[in-house]
Formats: sequence, structure tokens, C-alpha cells
Amino acid sequence: MDLVDILIVVGRVLLVFVLLLLTTVFNVWLERKVVADMQNRVGPDRAGPWGLLQTVADGLKLFFKEQVTPAKAEYGMFALAPLLAIVPAFLMFMVVPFGQPFTIAGRLVPLQGTELNVGVLFVLAMSSLAVYAVVLAGWSSGSKYPLLGGVRATAQAISYEAAMGLAMVSVIMFASTSTVGGSLSLSDIVAGQAGTYLGFVPRWNIFPQVVAFVIFFLAIIAETNRSPFDLVEAEQELVGGFHTEYSGMRFAMYQLAEYCNIFSMSAICATLFLGGWNGPTFEGDVPTFVSAILPTVWFLIKTYAIIFSFFWIRATMPRLRYDQLMQLGWKRLIPAALVWLMVSTVAISVRQFGLPWN
Repeated sequence: MDLVDILIVVGRVLLVFVLLLLTTVFNVWLERKVVADMQNRVGPDRAGPWGLLQTVADGLKLFFKEQVTPAKAEYGMFALAPLLAIVPAFLMFMVVPFGQPFTIAGRLVPLQGTELNVGVLFVLAMSSLAVYAVVLAGWSSGSKYPLLGGVRATAQAISYEAAMGLAMVSVIMFASTSTVGGSLSLSDIVAGQAGTYLGFVPRWNIFPQVVAFVIFFLAIIAETNRSPFDLVEAEQELVGGFHTEYSGMRFAMYQLAEYCNIFSMSAICATLFLGGWNGPTFEGDVPTFVSAILPTVWFLIKTYAIIFSFFWIRATMPRLRYDQLMQLGWKRLIPAALVWLMVSTVAISVRQFGLPWN
């Protein structure tokens, strides 16, 4: 590895970091404006044009706000928990391809933080690691209300991670029948969705795996603690949930992690089911630089379509009771994911090897 290779790696990591920060700032503003519009309100409109700098102003306020540490808190874990929330949120997006590979100095550079041949497993590992941030925050605060919030947030995350993982298995199995071959790399899964069915229907996994898509979509809403699954911060029951005792920049890190997770999970959903950056580039009909950036534009359009669904659901649906949340996870989504996995297995086997009696 020479200097050029090192600079390319550093540039890719910085690009992902900056992209997540910018999208987080934009997504907070976008959610407030979308929800306000759906509820016939104005939303932020004072700081900057159309209120775009309101999120920046809120971040600066939290940065300079006093950080209070409870007297009975376990200080080491109390300070470490926000880092355990934000780091996996950034790392999860590192393996997501968000554009077409390009060439620099004779080197083919994938437009993603890093290319892993086990990218799907890495995503599952990072989403599981974020659970520790929640439970440690609740336990280390030295208060019963954050502890209760942390315990039930952990139960919620474990429940819906199981359904999410099973839905991903169905997609991986289906992708293994493509020309790429059973790869766990997100880049290979995107490549397997290139082309069309019948000449005009995109070859996206959502069409043959629509049940897995629905299960995965519901699971990532619960994984990111979004309405109607935002029981971890139910104000009426637990004051503020697992981060009740957090203030200042530590509290801001949890909010940043939440919105990073929304973008990362939506990007993963678009990658697995909606073809990722695949889309028409109109090469030869438009300038070269337009064709080069169109794959990233398609990726962002698909991702933000899913993010908009997050905001839409928050503006229209009431919060579930905790027993309803757990019943949906254990009695509905997990059994449905298992049944769909078996159906997919049979269908893929018939597709590859034919009927057993033939």
C-alpha cells in the first residue's frame, strides 16, 4: 500500500463521516418541517433560510450546555455509554455502497467507506452493539427510571433484531441465485439487482421478497426507537427513558446516534430491497459528470423515500402499549419471518434444482 492508497482510504472514511453529519443535520430539519406540514403548522423558520440552521443552533446550544453527572452514577460507564451509541451508528454505514465505483490513478475505488465480504454480518453486529449503549446508560445513571427504560429498550431491540435478521437471510438466499453467487457483501447484492424483469420492471429484491421487505421495514422502525415503537422514551411512564439523566453534549450524542441510525438503516433497506444505487444513467444523452453522479442520486432518492415513511408514520400513528409492541415482535413478525424463510427456501430450491420428482 503506497501513499495514494492511504489517501484514498482516508478520503473514503472522511466522506462517509461528513455525509452522515450533513444528512443528520438535514434530517432533523426535514422531520420537523414534514411533521409540521402534516399537522398544519409552520415548523422552524427563523434560523437561516427556511429554518435550515435551526438544527445547527440546537447543536451549539447542547455543546455549551452544562453536563450534569448524578451523584450515584457509575461515572466510567455513564460517560462511555454515549460513545457506544454513536460509534456503531457511524460504522454501520461504512459498508453501504452509495454510488458507482470510479477510477483514480488507475485504481478502482468503490464509493463506500470500506468493502467487506461479510458486510451483512457487520451490519448485524453493529446494530447489536448499540444495545449496550442503552442498557449501560440506564444502569449507570443510578436511578430507577432510566434503569427501567434501559431494560425494556434492550428487550425491544433483541425482539426486533431477530425478525430483522431473518428477513435479511431470505434476501441473501435469494441473492445467492444471481450471477454474483451467495455473497454477504452489500456491493455484490447491489450488483445482483442490476437489470430488469420482462424488459421494464427493475430487478429489485422487493418484488420477489415483498414479505421480507415489510418485516424488515417494521423491524428497523423499532430498532431505531421511532414512533409508534418509541416506548424507550415514553414521557408519561419513564420521564425520559434511559437518557433521563443525560444533558449537554452527552444527550446530543444520543440524538445524533438516533438520526444516524435512521439514515443508515434506510440506506441498508434501499440497498437490500430497492437496488441500491442501480438506476438509469442516460450515458451518452447527458454530460459525463451527470451520468457519474446519477447512481448516487438514485441511492439518495430511494433512501429518502424510506426516511419520509419514518416521518409520515410519526405524524399519523399513536404510540403502542408495551405489551402490544412485544406481541407484534414475538407473535407476529418472528413467526412470519420464519414462515417466509421456509417458503423462500423451497422456492429457491425449486428454481435451482427443479421439482424432486422430475
